[in-house]
Parts: sequence; structure tokens; C-alpha cells
Amino acid sequence: MAAKGDEVDKEQNEQPVEAKAAGFSELTDEEGGGGLSLDLVLDISMPVTAELGRTTMTIQELLQLGTGSVVELDRSAGEAVDLYVRDVRFARGEVVVVDNNFGLRITEVINPSGRIRGLGGAEQKVDKTNER
Repeated sequence: MAAKGDEVDKEQNEQPVEAKAAGFSELTDEEGGGGLSLDLVLDISMPVTAELGRTTMTIQELLQLGTGSVVELDRSAGEAVDLYVRDVRFARGEVVVVDNNFGLRITEVINPSGRIRGLGGAEQKVDKTNER
């Protein structure tokens, strides 16, 4: 037995549908607009990460970590640190201390055109797990 709602749905589905091409006016710069400006996005926050190094540990090794444990990383002391913006490698630098806080002095900026493309989408992101 068909419900009343089912009958209404069948009636609506059987009615012909008219489709038209959408019409759009051509886009033009407004007077004095000067085109698009980066000023619109300059105050957007993005996650920034400085990576000292990496390692791989078993679950057993992780469970044994405690206060005072030392985790050895894949880089030697003094080696350049990677700076990532939205998981895309942006620059490299050296660790410095600024007013008792760690900082990063940039020593190399990664290819600017590739960096900008990488910030725009996941397909350009650097796979940090297989980088070395």
C-alpha cells in the first residue's frame, strides 16, 4: 500500500522540467578598483610549524616514555630546521633564543612559486614522512 506522500512524490517526478542556460554579464573592474588586492587576505591566520627532526617509535617504546626520557631525532645538533606553513615546507633556518623563547632565523626560503601553489591545495603538499 503506497503512502500519501509517495503519491505526491510520483506526481512531482512525472512533471516535465525546463532547463535554460544561465546568463551572466561580463565582469569588469570597477572604477578605481585597481583589480584584486592581496590586502583582502593578509590578516588570515595560518598554522606554522618548525620541525627539529623526526623519528619512528613502536607503541611499546612510546609507552615507556616518561619524565626525563630522551627521544633521539634524525638530525644532528646545529642542522637546519624546516619551517612549514599549512604542512607545506616554506623555509629552513637555525634555532635562536629571543627573550627566553625559541625562534627561527630563516636561512633559506623554498622556491616561491612552488610554495604559493602548495599553499593553495593538498595536491602540492610535501609528504614530510618520506622526505628523507
